[in-house]
Amino acid sequence: MTLEMTPLALTMGEPAGIGGEITLKCWSERHPGDRPFFVVDDPARLARLGRRIGLDLPVAAITEPGEAAAVFPHALPVLPLSAAPDAAPGQPDPGQATLVIESIERAVAAVQAGAAAAVVTNPIQKETLYAAGFRHAGHTEFLAELAGGNVHPIMMLACPELRVVPATVHRSLRAAIEMVSVDLILTAGRITAHALRQDFGIADPILAVAGLNPHAGENGSLGSEEIEIILPAMEILRAEGIDVRGPMPADTMFHARARAKYDAALCMYHDQALIPLKTIDFDGGVNVTLGLPFVRTSPDHGTALDIAGTGVAHPGSLQAAMIMAGEIAERRRTGALVRSSAAAE
Repeated sequence: MTLEMTPLALTMGEPAGIGGEITLKCWSERHPGDRPFFVVDDPARLARLGRRIGLDLPVAAITEPGEAAAVFPHALPVLPLSAAPDAAPGQPDPGQATLVIESIERAVAAVQAGAAAAVVTNPIQKETLYAAGFRHAGHTEFLAELAGGNVHPIMMLACPELRVVPATVHRSLRAAIEMVSVDLILTAGRITAHALRQDFGIADPILAVAGLNPHAGENGSLGSEEIEIILPAMEILRAEGIDVRGPMPADTMFHARARAKYDAALCMYHDQALIPLKTIDFDGGVNVTLGLPFVRTSPDHGTALDIAGTGVAHPGSLQAAMIMAGEIAERRRTGALVRSSAAAE
């Protein structure tokens, strides 16, 4: 099987959330030539869910990922779990955690075996997993362990108009400020620059580095972190051949003219990165995990328990995640370059 036909492995996610609905919608809205995908889930559950939301679609169980490409044009290929999930829409149950984890493990195993081109993960309900004894902070940390543990995954959020990388992620603002360090910025900058070359085909990427304080500190009058932490890290990155610009005031670096001058924004904390991305493209943003030996993308939203089972969930972010996963897998295979940098456009 050529890589172009190698399917994507899609996880079930939280069975009480919208993952099943948007999976069904993605298959129903497929186009000729789309890369096939299969989902690690329960065929009967998905068939029932489809009928509930008015999408009575053909669902077919497969015994191994290699069957997905032949099945995909006619039915949604499903690699069955070891048991059937039993969670009502909007009502997560810690008793389903083992199946949520199994879905992730089997999707990753398929990619590691070369039977799938990339992993695309539906959203999980972390609180439910924690209640069942899940010991990882989230998806990303679990994927790092499945990758062998000797990796440093970085979260990127991407849409056609913007890519952002938060140096600190799911931390309180107070904790995030305390975490910002030279080493943290160096790690994020190095991994981001490498990923822009390897996964996005940009030979000489430009990183815009956001300041931590208002107006990027105004030369120390509004905070010293830019002088004491961010600038020293940027000097090291430049010495390593990475083109970094800044520190930039976060309130002026995300308008259209500013975005045209860089390939990704390295931000200091979660909301500094995610607010502009979600404002620009709420339905089409993609979560990409950088620094893993396999390709992983995810929709940039949560489980949406409040609308689960109603049929109103929008599949746009999952569709974008699958398209991006296929594109990254292909670039890793060919090493193709799209362009030199933002400045060349």
